[in-house]
Amino acid sequence: MRRLRRILNVPVVAVALYGAIMAGIVWASYAGAQKMGYNWQWYRVPKYIYTLTDDGFQPGEILIGLWASIRLSAAAFVLATLLGAAVAILRMSGLIVGKGVSVIYLELIRNIPLLVLLYLFYYVLGPIFGLTRWSAAILTLAVFHSALISEIFRAGINSVASGQWEAADAIGMSRAQALRYIIIPQSVRFMLPPLTGEAVHLIKSSAIVSVIAVAELTTVGRNIIADTYMSFEIWFTVAAVYLALTLVLSFGVSALERRFNPN
Repeated sequence: MRRLRRILNVPVVAVALYGAIMAGIVWASYAGAQKMGYNWQWYRVPKYIYTLTDDGFQPGEILIGLWASIRLSAAAFVLATLLGAAVAILRMSGLIVGKGVSVIYLELIRNIPLLVLLYLFYYVLGPIFGLTRWSAAILTLAVFHSALISEIFRAGINSVASGQWEAADAIGMSRAQALRYIIIPQSVRFMLPPLTGEAVHLIKSSAIVSVIAVAELTTVGRNIIADTYMSFEIWFTVAAVYLALTLVLSFGVSALERRFNPN
């Protein structure tokens, strides 16, 4: 068993195995589509990504949809981080009211499916507060992910040794000063990996807002398919674009992690 594991861990063998698996998936997809009599039209896909005209580079519908997804996800993540920090501070404040409010908020949000939460914001709260599709989508994603992010903040702060709090108290620091200058700088390296995972999770879950016709990447893909019937090509392309976006984000945050933890 150990010998087999050593062989599988050899880089050349691992890459060859990965390539074989991917080739098998591609072949199975192609063979299945051929049996269905599907007419592949990959040559039509590039124009939905970009075109080169006399005016230069022109982004296609997919790139425009990608930019909308990035703006939507970035706005929702910033708001979710602020809300998550507020909920975590309330829960750790030591106040009975603060802890009660944060626990009710967490249990309420975590136990409502994201799709139902989206319908609540758009169809119920939207008409009451005049929310557009775009603002309802941002608020839904922000509220849903803030509950998860607040737990990441709480776990990161609790991971710092209690002696650090005692040391800050011994030199006359207030609780807020201890958090700002001692606790949070040390807890960032614990928070970054799960926060990255949550950012990737948010980007992927942003596709759900296509059900209320927010013009982001998934909605653009659905619209193109409705016009062209190229289901396989467009969904493969949309999936590849999401994969590229999340991989870039993961690599960027890995560089940040190495900066905070050079060892």
